[in-house]
Amino acid sequence: MTEPLSNQEQFGLRLGLVARLWRAEIDRRLAAFGLTESRWLTLLHLSRLPEAATQRELAEAVGVRGPTLVRTLDRLEAEGLIERRTEAADRRTKSVHLRAEADPVLERIEGTAAAVRAEIFSDISSDEVATCLKVLEQIAGKLGGTPRAMRLADEGR
Repeated sequence: MTEPLSNQEQFGLRLGLVARLWRAEIDRRLAAFGLTESRWLTLLHLSRLPEAATQRELAEAVGVRGPTLVRTLDRLEAEGLIERRTEAADRRTKSVHLRAEADPVLERIEGTAAAVRAEIFSDISSDEVATCLKVLEQIAGKLGGTPRAMRLADEGR
């Protein structure tokens, strides 16, 4: 007979499950508009960064590797939602910029994400959320979450 999982073991398992379920619900709702998770997540992060981001910074914010992001950016650029510009200081570096054509798509993404959040947090107090955020920040720090990565995640709100 196996021992029941400790709270710490359950926490780790549930954290991954909740993250997957949350994104899957947003993904399900946005699929009707032809938006895949990689596309809506990239646009959302790009819109929430304080200024145009390099492809590397955007990949870090989204949590994917550079080559994975490049394919998504290629598609978004072909659809006229973003543009990539070569940086004058380093011609190998490209910054990513939203185009005005992305505005209605972003409104749809933001509205859908807000609706999901409202449903999720409808009966959870702000004190409970604040406690959870504090715990997650401590865990991220112990796992090597850099201050820059944490800042990018916060800017992604």
